[in-house]
Amino acid sequence: MKDILPGEMEIRDYVLNIIKDTYRGYGFSAIETPCVEHIENLTSKQGGDNEKLIFKILKRGEKLNVEAAQTEADVVDGGLRYDLTLPLSRYYANNSANLSAPFKALQVGSVWRADRPQKGRFRQFVQCDIDILGDATNLAEIEEILALTKALKRICPDKAYTVRVNDRAILKGMADYSGFPENETDKVFIILDKMDKIGLEGVREELEKEGFDKACVDKYLAMFEEITNDVQGVRYVKEKLEGVLEPEYADGLELIMNSVDAVKATDFKIAFDPTLVRGMSYYTGPIFEISMDEFGGSVGGGGRYDEMIGKFTGNNTCACGFSIGFERIIMLLMERGFQIPQIGTKKALLIEKNMPAEGMMKVLKQAEEDRKNGSVVTIAVMKKNKKFQKEQLKEEGYEEIVEFFADRM
Repeated sequence: MKDILPGEMEIRDYVLNIIKDTYRGYGFSAIETPCVEHIENLTSKQGGDNEKLIFKILKRGEKLNVEAAQTEADVVDGGLRYDLTLPLSRYYANNSANLSAPFKALQVGSVWRADRPQKGRFRQFVQCDIDILGDATNLAEIEEILALTKALKRICPDKAYTVRVNDRAILKGMADYSGFPENETDKVFIILDKMDKIGLEGVREELEKEGFDKACVDKYLAMFEEITNDVQGVRYVKEKLEGVLEPEYADGLELIMNSVDAVKATDFKIAFDPTLVRGMSYYTGPIFEISMDEFGGSVGGGGRYDEMIGKFTGNNTCACGFSIGFERIIMLLMERGFQIPQIGTKKALLIEKNMPAEGMMKVLKQAEEDRKNGSVVTIAVMKKNKKFQKEQLKEEGYEEIVEFFADRM
């Protein structure tokens, strides 16, 4: 949670407008959900570690009886949302009869996590999601990748970036093929997720420390040395895991990669990454992350979650979502002194203190005329320290400063 100064707010509005404009061009419709959710929804085992970071809300009035309470459930009935995906699932379950099918949702809003604040990590932050609900085909993944990459290219046109893709079925298939116990694969994936930080040998060491059989570990990691990051890598996995992995999962990933590569309107790489895990337990199929090569780290990610909505309705609904790392992008732009491209000039009109009403009217009319011509215009009364006032205005991007005095009107 932090205060946002005008300079940063201007950049945030600029970036958000680009994102929304781009997503609307792909047919996504804006929706809004409440920031408060029932505690039963927030703790439904869908949010992974985020469920440990909920800002919980006490019951109110007569319902709150602390003296008689025996468990937390006796005093808590709500909480602040920790992401936008779970509220969207509830929203769709409640409103699907009034929505198009498939439904393409655009959702922007603050979320809250009781995390330890540090650089780039806040307890309150903005998420910006697109989701396609009710489409079982890989068209959903393809469109979301194309929409997000186009938005990023509009924000940072001179940056190179890479979309990494994988499938939860491939993750599980590789672990099963190697002989890891089925009930231990989550531990394997947690360690695998560190590959970019500790490397292949570091993963090997941690897996063996966990007590996994050395033969399983060797068989598992040998595949990563053979797999390439292109479509050929997906085909290798399909062939290698024959009898363990249903071929449709590899075929779907290949379709996504080939389609995106063939029709993309901006320049970026799409790569198969068999080490990509994505931590949320609700993912059921293709998963993806996007990173800017210069910045390092992820600036967006998502995947397919075909079973979450069924937790609310009793019937599973196909769903796929992508979230752009809005706060991370803003932080990176601020650190690099990003300046918003100006359309028209920024002009400041300084008026002498105690300017007569007639002179004030003339200045106001001048300002309105300049605004009609596309300028951004602010009017301010001259301060005693006029030099400092002008310096501040120039720092805020005001290129032209005009002074008005009563005796010259």
